[in-house]
Amino acid sequence: MMQLSNYSEFPTNIPVIAEDEIFLYPFMISPLFLSDESNIAAANKAMDENTLVIVCSTRPDHEGKRDFDSLYKVGVIGSIMRKVALPDGRVKVLFQGLARGEILSHVSDSPLIANVNVLNSSVANELRMDAVLEVVREKVRALSQVSSYFPPDLLRTIEENHEYNRIVDLICSSIKLKKEQAYKLFSETNIENRFLILIDYLIEEIEANKLQKEIRNKVHSKIEKVNKEYFLKEQLKQIQRELGTDTQREEEIEEYRKKLAAKKEKMGEDAYKEINKQIERYARMHPDSADAGMIQTYLEWTLDIPFGEMAKKSLKIENVEKQLDEDHFSLKKPKERVVEYFAVKELLELRGKKEGDSAGAILCFNGPPGVGKTSLANSIAKALHRPLVRIALGGLEDVNELRGHRRTYIGAMPGRITQGLIDAKKMNPVIVLDEIDKVARSHRGDPTAVLLEILDPEQNKEFRDYYLNFNIDLRDVIFIATANDVGGIPAPLRDRMEFITVTSYTPQEKFEIAKRYLLPQEIKKHGLKTSELVVSKTALHEIIDKYTREAGCKKSKT
Repeated sequence: MMQLSNYSEFPTNIPVIAEDEIFLYPFMISPLFLSDESNIAAANKAMDENTLVIVCSTRPDHEGKRDFDSLYKVGVIGSIMRKVALPDGRVKVLFQGLARGEILSHVSDSPLIANVNVLNSSVANELRMDAVLEVVREKVRALSQVSSYFPPDLLRTIEENHEYNRIVDLICSSIKLKKEQAYKLFSETNIENRFLILIDYLIEEIEANKLQKEIRNKVHSKIEKVNKEYFLKEQLKQIQRELGTDTQREEEIEEYRKKLAAKKEKMGEDAYKEINKQIERYARMHPDSADAGMIQTYLEWTLDIPFGEMAKKSLKIENVEKQLDEDHFSLKKPKERVVEYFAVKELLELRGKKEGDSAGAILCFNGPPGVGKTSLANSIAKALHRPLVRIALGGLEDVNELRGHRRTYIGAMPGRITQGLIDAKKMNPVIVLDEIDKVARSHRGDPTAVLLEILDPEQNKEFRDYYLNFNIDLRDVIFIATANDVGGIPAPLRDRMEFITVTSYTPQEKFEIAKRYLLPQEIKKHGLKTSELVVSKTALHEIIDKYTREAGCKKSKT
């Protein structure tokens, strides 16, 4: 305050400079860049008359305006030490703050001159103030641990200084306060209140900086991890180039990842996790290791499974009936039963139920060889516009043929069911289980038990292939079995099936089949025209009577 003694006593009339950008404090020596006429005139008047000036900040919503209504009423009283005119028309002044001041009244608007008094503060209880000051210093130390606001010299000054207002001003000038917050603290005359308000601001800053530091650390850790992985991968590629290893493997791994990402939404979570685990394992593995080839084969098999791919053609029983009539002569009762079976499925589809929701029995065509059991299944697949998969079960002993081999065995591969889905490229094909009565039980297991699971709608929604090591859903598959002797099918398996008996043909039926189907097929098969070969009715009857005594209707090999 002694520095003010060189000037007139307060209150006094002095020029006012409006500052938009920085918030000044009494201890500061700061350059001010003045560009508008009002501020330049106020600075010139102070220099010419050797008087002090008061620098007041403009209110946040009045920046750029130069009138008393746009200014805060409390500012910094100080002197202009130096003034320099700049080439761009602005004036640079060096301002030294001396004390806090308050505008009491307006004197002039051009330039701005106000009646100003020094803003004094009083201390009621020094003992209490010292206790509050110690709390402030503690918060400053805590804030310095999580921020860079306080350099060591400033911290030392705050610890050693005992001028209360000076300490508040030093701290406020260092932390990031909004203009309204800074003014609230600056204009407060009660020193204890100034400290209490400052403590609240310091606590807010500590929490904000802790959060920022935590976020920065997480971001840096993530960036460091990504960079580390990138550099390691680049080094690995370079080492592989030096060793002459082909980069084709990296491209294959990336292709596996893309295929898996494309199928992720359509496959189950357990399938995604297993395949992804094997891809990552394969990526870490040396290409010449014993397991690399096995895992690569596994990935090629699993990524070929048509997860979510369905034949979209709607089921129409008219199509089934028409196709059966086109491909087969006679067989009235079997055709009627097949049409009835698919009529139920069409009804379910029309009423918005999924095909897999139907728990109906599995169709099984039984009868002697050559009566058209397998060809009936072919016609059904054609009518439904679905791919056909044929699995011959005759003499099957090894349960792993259906279930898949565990990958621990050399030459392991998926079971025939999974391979059938891969070949069909759809998850809802027609799968024909041929000669289901010829399945044999041996020391390799009982294939009948697996067939029970495959054909049971309550179990096949989670059919587990040992090779894949995850579940696949078989509910949308239409299974059709064929058998020569129903008695050869185990009783539990028979319970899952509805048998449609296809009996032998009469000589007249054989004649019509030969005339309408077999003879045109043979002529076409041998590259002949219809006009180039004619077989009389007598010849056909002779062949039927002398050479086709069996129940079925085989094509002649002679």
